[in-house]
Amino acid sequence: MGSRKIRVLVVDDSALVRKLLITGLGADPEIELVGAAADAYEARDMLVKHRPDVITLDVEMPRMDGVTFLGLYMDVLPTPTVMLSSLTAAGKEITLRALEAGAVDFVHKPGGADLGNDLPRLMAPLIEKIKAAAGAQVYRQPGGLGVSGDASSNPEHLGSHHVSEQMVIGVGASTGGVAALSRIIPFFPADTHGMVVVEHMPGDFTKSFAKRLDTLSQMAVREAENGDPVRCGQVLIAPGDNCHCEVVKTPEGGYRVALSEGEPVNYQRPSVDVLFASLAKSAKQSGVGVIMTGMGSDGAEGLLKMRHAGAHTIGQNEGSSVVYGMPRAASKLGAVCEEVDLMQIPARVLAATVD
Repeated sequence: MGSRKIRVLVVDDSALVRKLLITGLGADPEIELVGAAADAYEARDMLVKHRPDVITLDVEMPRMDGVTFLGLYMDVLPTPTVMLSSLTAAGKEITLRALEAGAVDFVHKPGGADLGNDLPRLMAPLIEKIKAAAGAQVYRQPGGLGVSGDASSNPEHLGSHHVSEQMVIGVGASTGGVAALSRIIPFFPADTHGMVVVEHMPGDFTKSFAKRLDTLSQMAVREAENGDPVRCGQVLIAPGDNCHCEVVKTPEGGYRVALSEGEPVNYQRPSVDVLFASLAKSAKQSGVGVIMTGMGSDGAEGLLKMRHAGAHTIGQNEGSSVVYGMPRAASKLGAVCEEVDLMQIPARVLAATVD
């Protein structure tokens, strides 16, 4: 954003939350508050008038919920958005829908009597995510998908393939990854070789995300558990927050997931680097690594290890990434065999795993 302040529009139905956000965000010298709306209808007028750089958007609001409003303005005035989500089951479901529709990130919104005490403690992560969102790329998409991509490259008819034996696919993503994964995983045929995914998100969301992907996809998708075999036709999503996820070779020659405690790597747990490094060791040339949209550099060094071990490695290109941080870091290291648009990833992965 350069030296210009980040212009932020706050949308929340709670007067107390609006007041706390205005005070907290207004104290940051890099942020300028351009408005605070109590509902989607007020916010719509402010969005058109002020054209903010970033919107903070309450998930659950009267008259029109946050994800419905997000879908409407992403189709006409795409704007980087950070959602404020409650910890309820309904709040998680709507938040996942919002991320799939193009929201850049979210923070947990406290509720109840402690709201006034708890919300100020969330200002630091919220401000960090607002600043990251200000540099994100969001685009108008048919159907309100909210992320970039060439529609002409959509792999609409990826049919059944003869998969090579003992192959395993590793995928790493962060900011923008929920929407990106929701767009490409459904295009993989049911007989695609086993896939393990690390997406940076809280642990109480990964199981819900896996369930949502499972309803959309030809492959079976679920949250990984320690010891799970990596099977053809199945996508395992690493659980968030508490452990790293590795892929190890079994005595029979297959693969299984190993979840383990450990310090965060690149500030992340699970870490994409840890997943990719394990694939470099266990799968070698029988692995395929994919690094996708996300902040920071997690996964770059692990992907380089995979390439050095003989694996085929793929990076998402800048034009289709919400945040090009992780793919850029991998590309700079020379870890990427090829860099492609988001919607070309399924076809390129399949090309690397078939006879």
